[in-house]
Amino acid sequence: MNLALIHDGPNVKTFWEKRINVECQQAESEEQRRNKSALTKLRGEWRVRLENRNKHLKLLSDTYVRKVKTEAAAGQT
Repeated sequence: MNLALIHDGPNVKTFWEKRINVECQQAESEEQRRNKSALTKLRGEWRVRLENRNKHLKLLSDTYVRKVKTEAAAGQT
C-alpha cells in the first residue's frame, strides 16, 4: 500500500463513514423487511392454536380422570 494513501486521513475517514452509512441502511431495510414478513403473524397464530389444543387436551384428561375416580368410588360402595 502506498504511504501517501495511508496518511490521507480525511479520505479514509470519509470512506469509512460512507461504508458505515451503507451498512446501517442495509440493516434498517432488512429489519423493515422482517417486520413486514408474515412469519411473525403465522408463528403467533400457531402458538395460539397450540395453547388452545393443550388446554383442550388437559380438560379432556382432567374430565377422564374425574370420571374414572367417580366410577371407582361408585364401584367400591
